[in-house]
Amino acid sequence: MEFKQNIRADALKLGSGQHKINCPFCSSQRKKRDQKTLSLKVDSDVVVYNCWHCSENGSVRFKDNNFKIIRRSNVVHAVDENRWRDLTTENGSISYLNSRGISEDTAKNVGVKFKHHYIASEKKEMPCIVFPYTNKGSTEFAKIRSFPDKGFSAQGSAVNFFNIDNVNDNDFIIICEGEMDCLSFMEVGYKSVVSIPHGAVMKVVDGKIDAHEDGKFKFIWNAKKKLDDCEKVVIAMDSDKSGQAMAEELARRIGKDKCFKIEYPEDCKDANDVLVKHGKEKLDEITANPIPYPVSGLYDASHFYEEVDDIYEKGIGSGASTGYTEVDPLYTVVEGQLTVVTGHPSSGKSEFVDQIMINIAKNKGWKFGICSFENEPRIHIAKLISKHMGKPFFDGVTPKLTKEELEEGKKFVQDHFSFLYQADGSLSSLDSIMERMKVAVMRHGIRGVVVDPYNYISKENVTSETDWISDMLTTLRVFAQAHGIHIWFVAHPTKMMRKDDGTVPPPKGYDISGSASWFAKADIGLTVHRPNPSTSSMSQILIWKCRFSWVGSIGDCMLCFDKATARYISVDNITSAEDMLKPNNFIPKNLPIKNYYEKDDDEDVPF
Repeated sequence: MEFKQNIRADALKLGSGQHKINCPFCSSQRKKRDQKTLSLKVDSDVVVYNCWHCSENGSVRFKDNNFKIIRRSNVVHAVDENRWRDLTTENGSISYLNSRGISEDTAKNVGVKFKHHYIASEKKEMPCIVFPYTNKGSTEFAKIRSFPDKGFSAQGSAVNFFNIDNVNDNDFIIICEGEMDCLSFMEVGYKSVVSIPHGAVMKVVDGKIDAHEDGKFKFIWNAKKKLDDCEKVVIAMDSDKSGQAMAEELARRIGKDKCFKIEYPEDCKDANDVLVKHGKEKLDEITANPIPYPVSGLYDASHFYEEVDDIYEKGIGSGASTGYTEVDPLYTVVEGQLTVVTGHPSSGKSEFVDQIMINIAKNKGWKFGICSFENEPRIHIAKLISKHMGKPFFDGVTPKLTKEELEEGKKFVQDHFSFLYQADGSLSSLDSIMERMKVAVMRHGIRGVVVDPYNYISKENVTSETDWISDMLTTLRVFAQAHGIHIWFVAHPTKMMRKDDGTVPPPKGYDISGSASWFAKADIGLTVHRPNPSTSSMSQILIWKCRFSWVGSIGDCMLCFDKATARYISVDNITSAEDMLKPNNFIPKNLPIKNYYEKDDDEDVPF
């Protein structure tokens, strides 16, 4: 379908005839989001639309001056303001708002309107309140709510907070779950109040927003400057499970160090409930005394009783699976923790971390940030694609992946990985790395970051490397806890003496150069070791520290490394004893293996 902009009417012209596209009203709320359920009949001056799934229907004429189009992919998102009317006593809108504790002035100050609108759930046209979402004065989305019943509809594309245009206070911002809650806080006197656009009805797993929902949080990134400028963010989600899961996700992305939360009275679910049942004074009281998230400071035991009750009922659980039955009893990946990874040069430690990220991305939908100083993005992407598809990227003994497989792999990497990369070297300071990590959390919702290796980070004006490493690891652990991400930090060991039989023992925390803090500050200490790299593909995965028993335990296991695809393979999947013993012999056709995949001074394994 071809879309053309009609400049004179500010409308969208479609080719004449019948068309089917994604429904802007219900596609985002369905599992089959790509299913084209909205039928369009396009004539010379009008588009008639009807969705066979949600029953949303109507028509739009191109001559309507206020017909505004926001194009997203092949979906038509339209905000039609023609039928919007002022709030009046006659149409019942003011009486309804008053019954919810909201004055006419408060509603009009944020542009609330009235209209009659077809509500699909009720299968009829009903009186409705319209909440316009404006961005720099332009209306790009509208939430439509029927009254007195609670039917909902929407127009446009929701990519910003409600009332974001009116936020100017650098002191603090209140984030709530619905437009009526936003108006409730404003009724009390707070101006810097916003609402999330679609409520908290998202898939929740173990009390957290499922990682597959990460694409719905663009509104946070679009408000980044205002969120960064304010000193305090008060999160006022509903008290139900989905609301609290949303509160946790917002705090994770913004940073718990500046976030506070509101606890409502037992008989109230949200801010509007408090306003109606207990009045302005009570709502003002709980808003003025928010509770800080437990990042630092002193709290009495009762602050954590809800979490204690939760683990009593459900157990403490474990982290995300690594994808290997041998490794999971020793090591699982938990948000908010730091894993220190070490190993001798060419041991495959970076490849193992990449493999874990690939497995978790496949199984749980997590997104990751990669800060790799030894692999430029194009090479790292090639490695990730090869791991994901299970085929070599280049021609060799084993045929390389096809064009179709390449495109599939590229899409997977695009959906799950971001690269903290700066060709001019400005990424080399810890502060610059952490700033990009914060952006990646807020913008992409990443749940894991790898920094590989540590010795590329600049240490200007450092008088004691030991103290610097200790402070760096502390800073990273606090960041991981505040943002709910897992950090892998790759560090090289000091040169170790060979044993009498010519082998080198696996390095552990105290063998890493620079400081004993590598052992002390890590939540998990992990070594990747190849006992016989010249004669065998077998790799030892050694856990030398595990701070919490529910995450894993100290011990080791063996995996097989396939150099052709840079994948680690479970021993259970090895087809023969010969496979365990054969050397890594994959060499790209007509290309030297050294200096092709990585830099001349690289200490880690080629791809």
